[in-house]
Amino acid sequence: MTVDQVTGQLTVGQLAARTGVRADTVRYYEREGLLPVPQRTEGEHRRYGRADVDRLLFIRGAQRLGLRLAEIRELLAVRDTGACACEPAEGLLRRHVAEIDKEMDRLAALRAELLGMLAAMPGPDCSDPLPGTWCAPDLS
Repeated sequence: MTVDQVTGQLTVGQLAARTGVRADTVRYYEREGLLPVPQRTEGEHRRYGRADVDRLLFIRGAQRLGLRLAEIRELLAVRDTGACACEPAEGLLRRHVAEIDKEMDRLAALRAELLGMLAAMPGPDCSDPLPGTWCAPDLS
C-alpha cells in the first residue's frame, strides 16, 4: 500500500491493515504522541487520511532500522516543522551503526570462546568434569 492509493477517510482497522500493524498499535501510537489525534465521526469513531498512513509507514520503517520510539518521536518533531529530518536522522543512524558494530564484536568474542570450548572437549571419552567446568581433568 502506498500513500498515493489512499482516498477518503480510513477507520482504525483499515489504517492498521494498510500499514501492517494492529489497531491496538495505532491507538498506542496516538497515546504516545507519535500519531496526531484523529478526526472523529459524530459517533466518535476515529478517521484517518493519507498523512496518517504516511506517518505510520515512516514510524514502521524507522522501527525496522532499530530506532526507539523516543528517537522516532524526535525525528517526527523535526519532520512536522516541514524541515528535512535527514540531518538529525544521520546522527541517530550513525550511533545505531556503532551499537551494532559493538554488538558484533561482542558476538564474535563469544563465538570464539564457544569454539575454544568445543575444541577443548574430549569427545566421547569424557569422564567426570572438574567442579565448575565441563571437562574432566587431564590426568596424563
